[in-house]
Amino acid sequence: MIFRDQKLAAEIINKIKEKNVRIKVMHVCGTHQDTLVRFGLRDMLLEAGVDMREGPGCPVCVTTPMEIEEALELASRGKVITTFGDMYRVPGMRGALKDSKGDVRIVYSIDDSIEIANKTDKDVIFLGVGFETTMPSIASSIIRGVPENFYLLSFHRLTPPAVMKIAEMGELNLDGIIDPGHVSTIIGKKPWEPISEKFGIPQVIAGFEPLDLLMAVLMIIKQIENGEAKVEIEYTRAVREEGNPKAQELMYRVFEKRGVKWRGFPEIEESGMFLKKEFEDLDARKAFEDLLQEVWSMDVDEPKGCRCGEVIRGLIQPWECPLFGKVCTPDKPVGPCMVSREGACYIEYKFSSP
Repeated sequence: MIFRDQKLAAEIINKIKEKNVRIKVMHVCGTHQDTLVRFGLRDMLLEAGVDMREGPGCPVCVTTPMEIEEALELASRGKVITTFGDMYRVPGMRGALKDSKGDVRIVYSIDDSIEIANKTDKDVIFLGVGFETTMPSIASSIIRGVPENFYLLSFHRLTPPAVMKIAEMGELNLDGIIDPGHVSTIIGKKPWEPISEKFGIPQVIAGFEPLDLLMAVLMIIKQIENGEAKVEIEYTRAVREEGNPKAQELMYRVFEKRGVKWRGFPEIEESGMFLKKEFEDLDARKAFEDLLQEVWSMDVDEPKGCRCGEVIRGLIQPWECPLFGKVCTPDKPVGPCMVSREGACYIEYKFSSP
Protein backbone atom coordinates (compact mmCIF):
# COMPACT_ATOMS: atom_id res chain seq x y z
CA MET A 1 0.00 0.00 0.00
CA ILE A 2 1.21 3.48 -0.86
CA PHE A 3 2.21 5.81 1.97
CA ARG A 4 4.17 9.00 2.33
CA ASP A 5 7.96 8.90 2.28
CA GLN A 6 8.16 5.49 0.63
CA LYS A 7 11.54 6.36 -0.82
CA LEU A 8 12.94 7.08 2.63
CA ALA A 9 11.30 3.90 3.95
CA ALA A 10 13.06 1.91 1.21
CA GLU A 11 16.37 3.45 2.22
CA ILE A 12 15.85 2.43 5.85
CA ILE A 13 14.90 -1.11 4.81
CA ASN A 14 18.08 -1.31 2.72
CA LYS A 15 20.13 -0.15 5.71
CA ILE A 16 18.56 -2.90 7.81
CA LYS A 17 19.32 -5.46 5.11
CA GLU A 18 22.94 -4.31 5.03
CA LYS A 19 23.22 -5.19 8.73
CA ASN A 20 22.58 -8.84 7.84
CA VAL A 21 20.72 -9.53 11.09
CA ARG A 22 18.44 -12.35 12.18
CA ILE A 23 16.52 -10.94 15.12
CA LYS A 24 13.13 -11.23 16.79
CA VAL A 25 11.42 -8.01 17.89
CA MET A 26 8.16 -7.60 19.78
CA HIS A 27 5.97 -4.52 19.72
CA VAL A 28 3.26 -3.87 22.30
CA CYS A 29 0.61 -1.88 20.47
CA GLY A 30 -2.41 -2.68 18.31
CA THR A 31 -1.84 0.49 16.30
CA HIS A 32 1.72 -0.62 15.55
CA GLN A 33 0.34 -3.94 14.31
CA ASP A 34 -2.14 -2.12 12.09
CA THR A 35 0.65 -0.04 10.54
CA LEU A 36 2.91 -3.08 10.05
CA VAL A 37 0.26 -5.14 8.27
CA ARG A 38 -1.62 -2.38 6.45
CA PHE A 39 1.51 -1.06 4.74
CA GLY A 40 3.26 -4.39 4.21
CA LEU A 41 6.11 -3.53 6.59
CA ARG A 42 6.01 -6.83 8.45
CA ASP A 43 6.86 -8.78 5.28
CA MET A 44 9.51 -6.25 4.25
CA LEU A 45 11.16 -6.52 7.65
CA LEU A 46 11.02 -10.31 7.61
CA GLU A 47 12.87 -10.28 4.28
CA ALA A 48 15.43 -8.01 5.95
CA GLY A 49 15.94 -10.49 8.81
CA VAL A 50 13.58 -8.96 11.39
CA ASP A 51 10.79 -11.19 12.72
CA MET A 52 8.13 -8.87 14.18
CA ARG A 53 5.70 -10.20 16.80
CA GLU A 54 2.76 -8.48 18.47
CA GLY A 55 2.69 -8.60 22.25
CA PRO A 56 -0.04 -7.78 24.82
CA GLY A 57 -0.89 -4.38 23.34
CA CYS A 58 -4.64 -4.80 22.92
CA PRO A 59 -6.57 -4.09 26.14
CA VAL A 60 -9.74 -5.85 24.99
CA CYS A 61 -7.71 -8.92 23.97
CA VAL A 62 -6.00 -9.32 27.34
CA THR A 63 -9.26 -9.03 29.31
CA THR A 64 -9.87 -12.47 30.80
CA PRO A 65 -12.85 -14.78 30.24
CA MET A 66 -13.68 -14.41 33.96
CA GLU A 67 -14.00 -10.64 33.59
CA ILE A 68 -16.36 -11.10 30.64
CA GLU A 69 -18.48 -13.42 32.79
CA GLU A 70 -18.58 -10.83 35.58
CA ALA A 71 -20.03 -8.27 33.18
CA LEU A 72 -22.51 -10.76 31.73
CA GLU A 73 -23.70 -11.75 35.21
CA LEU A 74 -24.27 -8.17 36.31
CA ALA A 75 -26.17 -7.48 33.10
CA SER A 76 -28.40 -10.50 33.76
CA ARG A 77 -29.09 -9.20 37.29
CA GLY A 78 -30.67 -5.95 36.07
CA LYS A 79 -27.65 -3.65 36.13
CA VAL A 80 -27.13 -1.22 33.26
CA ILE A 81 -23.78 -2.12 31.69
CA THR A 82 -21.98 0.58 29.71
CA THR A 83 -18.99 -0.32 27.60
CA PHE A 84 -16.89 0.56 24.58
CA GLY A 85 -17.89 -1.02 21.27
CA ASP A 86 -15.18 -3.68 21.04
CA MET A 87 -15.93 -5.14 24.46
CA TYR A 88 -19.61 -5.35 23.49
CA ARG A 89 -18.80 -8.14 21.01
CA VAL A 90 -16.22 -10.24 22.90
CA PRO A 91 -17.55 -13.78 23.35
CA GLY A 92 -17.89 -15.26 26.81
CA MET A 93 -19.12 -18.69 27.88
CA ARG A 94 -22.71 -17.43 27.75
CA GLY A 95 -22.34 -15.35 24.61
CA ALA A 96 -21.25 -11.75 24.29
CA LEU A 97 -22.66 -8.65 25.96
CA LYS A 98 -24.41 -7.85 22.68
CA ASP A 99 -26.40 -11.08 23.14
CA SER A 100 -27.42 -10.29 26.71
CA LYS A 101 -31.10 -9.77 27.47
CA GLY A 102 -30.03 -7.16 29.98
CA ASP A 103 -29.55 -3.44 29.44
CA VAL A 104 -26.14 -3.11 27.78
CA ARG A 105 -25.20 0.18 26.12
CA ILE A 106 -22.23 1.28 24.04
CA VAL A 107 -20.62 4.52 25.21
CA TYR A 108 -17.66 6.54 23.97
CA SER A 109 -16.38 7.74 27.35
CA ILE A 110 -16.94 7.44 31.07
CA ASP A 111 -18.78 10.75 30.93
CA ASP A 112 -21.43 9.18 28.66
CA SER A 113 -21.90 6.51 31.32
CA ILE A 114 -22.19 9.11 34.08
CA GLU A 115 -24.83 10.94 32.04
CA ILE A 116 -26.84 7.72 31.76
CA ALA A 117 -26.59 7.25 35.54
CA ASN A 118 -27.89 10.78 36.07
CA LYS A 119 -31.00 9.96 34.02
CA THR A 120 -31.99 6.66 35.65
CA ASP A 121 -32.66 5.17 39.07
CA LYS A 122 -31.00 1.90 38.06
CA ASP A 123 -27.44 0.97 38.97
CA VAL A 124 -25.11 1.85 36.09
CA ILE A 125 -21.77 0.05 35.72
CA PHE A 126 -18.98 1.29 33.47
CA LEU A 127 -16.52 -1.33 32.24
CA GLY A 128 -13.10 0.26 32.71
CA VAL A 129 -11.10 -1.27 29.87
CA GLY A 130 -7.74 0.11 28.84
CA PHE A 131 -4.13 0.81 29.65
CA GLU A 132 -2.38 3.91 30.94
CA THR A 133 -3.82 6.09 28.18
CA THR A 134 -7.43 5.78 29.37
CA MET A 135 -7.00 5.78 33.14
CA PRO A 136 -6.17 9.47 33.71
CA SER A 137 -9.41 10.68 32.10
CA ILE A 138 -11.43 8.11 34.03
CA ALA A 139 -9.71 9.13 37.26
CA SER A 140 -10.43 12.79 36.52
CA SER A 141 -14.16 12.11 36.08
CA ILE A 142 -14.29 10.11 39.32
CA ILE A 143 -12.52 12.87 41.25
CA ARG A 144 -15.03 15.43 39.96
CA GLY A 145 -17.80 13.30 41.39
CA VAL A 146 -20.27 10.71 40.11
CA PRO A 147 -23.90 9.83 40.95
CA GLU A 148 -24.63 7.41 43.80
CA ASN A 149 -25.89 4.81 41.32
CA PHE A 150 -22.67 4.82 39.25
CA TYR A 151 -20.07 2.05 39.59
CA LEU A 152 -16.82 1.02 37.93
CA LEU A 153 -15.86 -2.55 37.04
CA SER A 154 -12.14 -2.13 36.54
CA PHE A 155 -10.39 -4.20 33.89
CA HIS A 156 -7.56 -1.64 33.76
CA ARG A 157 -3.98 -2.83 33.38
CA LEU A 158 -0.43 -1.50 33.21
CA THR A 159 1.64 -2.52 30.19
CA PRO A 160 5.29 -2.65 31.45
CA PRO A 161 4.64 -5.50 33.93
CA ALA A 162 3.22 -7.67 31.12
CA VAL A 163 6.28 -7.03 28.94
CA MET A 164 8.48 -7.85 31.93
CA LYS A 165 6.54 -11.10 32.36
CA ILE A 166 7.14 -12.03 28.70
CA ALA A 167 10.87 -11.46 29.19
CA GLU A 168 10.82 -13.55 32.39
CA MET A 169 8.96 -16.42 30.73
CA GLY A 170 11.67 -16.58 28.06
CA GLU A 171 9.47 -18.22 25.44
CA LEU A 172 10.63 -15.96 22.60
CA ASN A 173 14.26 -14.99 23.29
CA LEU A 174 13.58 -11.44 22.16
CA ASP A 175 16.34 -9.30 20.69
CA GLY A 176 14.40 -6.04 21.00
CA ILE A 177 11.13 -4.46 22.05
CA ILE A 178 9.23 -1.56 20.49
CA ASP A 179 7.25 0.18 23.23
CA PRO A 180 3.91 1.90 22.58
CA GLY A 181 4.04 5.63 21.90
CA HIS A 182 0.63 6.56 23.30
CA VAL A 183 1.18 4.74 26.62
CA SER A 184 4.61 6.32 26.88
CA THR A 185 3.21 9.83 26.47
CA ILE A 186 1.70 9.17 29.91
CA ILE A 187 4.37 7.10 31.69
CA GLY A 188 7.56 8.23 29.92
CA LYS A 189 10.57 5.90 29.65
CA LYS A 190 11.37 5.05 33.28
CA PRO A 191 8.83 2.18 33.75
CA TRP A 192 10.36 0.39 30.74
CA GLU A 193 13.96 0.61 31.94
CA PRO A 194 13.95 -2.37 34.38
CA ILE A 195 13.26 -4.69 31.43
CA SER A 196 16.42 -3.62 29.62
CA GLU A 197 18.43 -3.58 32.83
CA LYS A 198 17.37 -7.05 33.95
CA PHE A 199 17.30 -8.89 30.63
CA GLY A 200 19.65 -6.91 28.40
CA ILE A 201 16.97 -6.24 25.78
CA PRO A 202 17.14 -2.99 23.76
CA GLN A 203 13.90 -0.99 23.68
CA VAL A 204 12.67 1.90 21.57
CA ILE A 205 9.50 3.94 22.16
CA ALA A 206 8.00 4.48 18.70
CA GLY A 207 5.29 6.50 17.01
CA PHE A 208 2.71 5.06 14.65
CA GLU A 209 3.72 6.04 11.12
CA PRO A 210 5.60 3.55 8.90
CA LEU A 211 8.82 5.54 9.23
CA ASP A 212 8.49 5.54 13.03
CA LEU A 213 8.48 1.75 13.14
CA LEU A 214 11.29 1.33 10.64
CA MET A 215 13.46 3.82 12.51
CA ALA A 216 12.71 2.03 15.79
CA VAL A 217 13.94 -1.25 14.29
CA LEU A 218 17.11 0.43 13.03
CA MET A 219 17.70 1.98 16.45
CA ILE A 220 17.35 -1.46 18.09
CA ILE A 221 19.87 -2.91 15.65
CA LYS A 222 22.33 -0.11 16.42
CA GLN A 223 21.99 -0.84 20.14
CA ILE A 224 22.72 -4.51 19.45
CA GLU A 225 25.78 -3.59 17.40
CA ASN A 226 27.05 -1.33 20.20
CA GLY A 227 26.42 -3.92 22.90
CA GLU A 228 23.81 -1.65 24.54
CA ALA A 229 20.49 -2.39 26.18
CA LYS A 230 18.61 0.77 27.04
CA VAL A 231 15.34 2.60 26.38
CA GLU A 232 15.45 5.16 23.59
CA ILE A 233 12.69 7.47 22.39
CA GLU A 234 12.09 7.57 18.64
CA TYR A 235 8.72 9.30 19.15
CA THR A 236 10.34 12.51 20.39
CA ARG A 237 7.60 14.71 18.94
CA ALA A 238 5.17 13.40 21.56
CA VAL A 239 7.01 11.53 24.35
CA ARG A 240 9.06 13.16 27.08
CA GLU A 241 11.38 11.17 29.31
CA GLU A 242 9.24 11.93 32.36
CA GLY A 243 5.97 11.35 30.51
CA ASN A 244 3.00 13.36 31.77
CA PRO A 245 3.36 13.81 35.56
CA LYS A 246 -0.08 15.39 35.96
CA ALA A 247 -1.77 12.43 34.24
CA GLN A 248 0.24 10.01 36.39
CA GLU A 249 -0.79 11.87 39.53
CA LEU A 250 -4.47 11.62 38.57
CA MET A 251 -4.15 7.92 37.81
CA TYR A 252 -2.50 7.01 41.10
CA ARG A 253 -4.76 9.24 43.15
CA VAL A 254 -7.71 7.02 42.20
CA PHE A 255 -6.15 3.64 41.37
CA GLU A 256 -3.67 1.31 43.03
CA LYS A 257 -1.66 -1.62 41.69
CA ARG A 258 -2.54 -5.24 42.40
CA GLY A 259 -1.77 -8.58 40.84
CA VAL A 260 -4.18 -9.70 38.13
CA LYS A 261 -4.43 -12.36 35.45
CA TRP A 262 -4.20 -11.48 31.77
CA ARG A 263 -5.62 -13.62 28.98
CA GLY A 264 -2.89 -16.05 28.02
CA PHE A 265 -0.84 -15.30 31.16
CA PRO A 266 -0.71 -16.36 34.79
CA GLU A 267 -1.21 -13.63 37.38
CA ILE A 268 1.14 -10.71 36.80
CA GLU A 269 2.20 -8.84 39.92
CA GLU A 270 1.21 -5.17 40.23
CA SER A 271 -0.24 -5.11 36.72
CA GLY A 272 -3.91 -4.51 37.52
CA MET A 273 -5.32 -1.14 38.54
CA PHE A 274 -8.13 -1.11 41.07
CA LEU A 275 -9.96 1.65 42.94
CA LYS A 276 -8.30 2.81 46.13
CA LYS A 277 -10.09 2.52 49.47
CA GLU A 278 -11.17 6.17 49.22
CA PHE A 279 -13.22 5.29 46.14
CA GLU A 280 -14.21 1.70 46.93
CA ASP A 281 -17.91 2.64 47.20
CA LEU A 282 -17.77 2.87 43.39
CA ASP A 283 -16.21 -0.58 43.00
CA ALA A 284 -18.79 -2.83 41.32
CA ARG A 285 -17.08 -5.97 42.63
CA LYS A 286 -17.51 -4.80 46.22
CA ALA A 287 -20.98 -3.31 45.78
CA PHE A 288 -22.37 -6.42 44.09
CA GLU A 289 -20.19 -9.07 45.68
CA ASP A 290 -23.21 -11.22 46.52
CA LEU A 291 -24.27 -11.29 42.85
CA LEU A 292 -20.82 -12.31 41.64
CA GLN A 293 -20.07 -15.13 44.08
CA GLU A 294 -21.47 -17.79 41.76
CA VAL A 295 -19.38 -16.53 38.83
CA TRP A 296 -16.23 -16.46 40.94
CA SER A 297 -16.77 -20.12 41.88
CA MET A 298 -16.99 -21.18 38.20
CA ASP A 299 -14.24 -22.70 36.07
CA VAL A 300 -14.10 -20.22 33.21
CA ASP A 301 -11.98 -21.43 30.31
CA GLU A 302 -10.77 -19.99 27.03
CA PRO A 303 -13.03 -20.65 24.01
CA LYS A 304 -12.40 -24.15 22.65
CA GLY A 305 -9.67 -24.16 20.01
CA CYS A 306 -8.93 -20.42 20.35
CA ARG A 307 -5.21 -19.62 20.50
CA CYS A 308 -5.62 -15.92 21.21
CA GLY A 309 -3.50 -16.24 24.36
CA GLU A 310 -0.56 -17.48 22.30
CA VAL A 311 -1.03 -14.71 19.73
CA ILE A 312 -0.96 -12.15 22.57
CA ARG A 313 2.32 -13.60 23.85
CA GLY A 314 3.80 -13.47 20.35
CA LEU A 315 4.27 -17.24 20.18
CA ILE A 316 2.25 -17.69 17.01
CA GLN A 317 1.00 -15.53 14.17
CA PRO A 318 -2.80 -15.24 13.71
CA TRP A 319 -2.93 -17.56 10.67
CA GLU A 320 -1.31 -20.33 12.72
CA CYS A 321 -4.50 -20.66 14.76
CA PRO A 322 -6.60 -23.40 13.11
CA LEU A 323 -9.78 -21.33 13.63
CA PHE A 324 -8.46 -18.23 11.85
CA GLY A 325 -10.55 -17.18 8.86
CA LYS A 326 -12.62 -20.37 9.02
CA VAL A 327 -14.57 -20.81 12.23
CA CYS A 328 -13.34 -17.43 13.53
CA THR A 329 -13.97 -14.25 11.50
CA PRO A 330 -14.84 -10.65 12.44
CA ASP A 331 -18.52 -11.44 11.78
CA LYS A 332 -18.40 -14.56 13.98
CA PRO A 333 -15.44 -14.15 16.34
CA VAL A 334 -14.42 -16.95 18.67
CA GLY A 335 -11.91 -14.91 20.65
CA PRO A 336 -11.20 -11.23 21.34
CA CYS A 337 -8.20 -11.05 19.00
CA MET A 338 -10.70 -11.24 16.12
CA VAL A 339 -13.04 -8.68 17.72
CA SER A 340 -10.93 -5.69 18.68
CA ARG A 341 -9.65 -3.32 16.01
CA GLU A 342 -6.35 -3.55 17.91
CA GLY A 343 -6.36 -7.35 17.83
CA ALA A 344 -3.77 -9.12 15.70
CA CYS A 345 -6.31 -11.53 14.20
CA TYR A 346 -8.76 -8.78 13.22
CA ILE A 347 -5.97 -6.75 11.62
CA GLU A 348 -4.58 -9.79 9.77
CA TYR A 349 -8.00 -10.75 8.46
CA LYS A 350 -8.81 -7.20 7.39
CA PHE A 351 -5.64 -6.52 5.42
CA SER A 352 -4.29 -9.93 4.41
CA SER A 353 -7.34 -12.05 3.64
CA PRO A 354 -8.48 -12.30 -0.01
